[in-house]
Amino acid sequence: MMKKTLLLIALFSALMGSNQHSYAVIEAVEFETKKQEQRYKVLIDQLRCLVCQNQNLAGSDAPLAKDLRDITANMIKQGDSDATIKAFMRDRYGDFVLYEPPFNWSTAFLWLGPFVLLVLVSIGLILNIKRRQEDELFKPTHATDDAVRIKVRNLLRDTPSIGADSVIKPNSDNKK
Repeated sequence: MMKKTLLLIALFSALMGSNQHSYAVIEAVEFETKKQEQRYKVLIDQLRCLVCQNQNLAGSDAPLAKDLRDITANMIKQGDSDATIKAFMRDRYGDFVLYEPPFNWSTAFLWLGPFVLLVLVSIGLILNIKRRQEDELFKPTHATDDAVRIKVRNLLRDTPSIGADSVIKPNSDNKK
């Protein structure tokens, strides 16, 4: 029993020790003012890590993300504006580094693609509905449509009509 317990403790310790990199904490950066620190937090949330799958700089442990965070912190400390920092990152790494890339020819499909797709699907749906409605109006739905119409016409012709003389009127003499 004691051997099993020691084996489980050793196994658990080995597993916990092997995943230390997944528990890494993003480094703390010292700024002169709270405003600089707030700008830093906002910027690293708005900039994308280039090696991670759709993760911002704030949440990435990649070495490149650490370098980009350091560059951002240094530029803030030097007094660069947010627009200047974003322009620097964009010039160096392309529009992909921004979570909200600007609208230009290279990103037009990214911005307009969903709307174009919505319009195309809507047009296709409308044309399909119209085609089906026309098919229902001009084509018989059953092969026996004519036979059914003749039967209904014969039934209506053979049914006795209810005329004005066959209507029973309430009479005070017929009260029980």
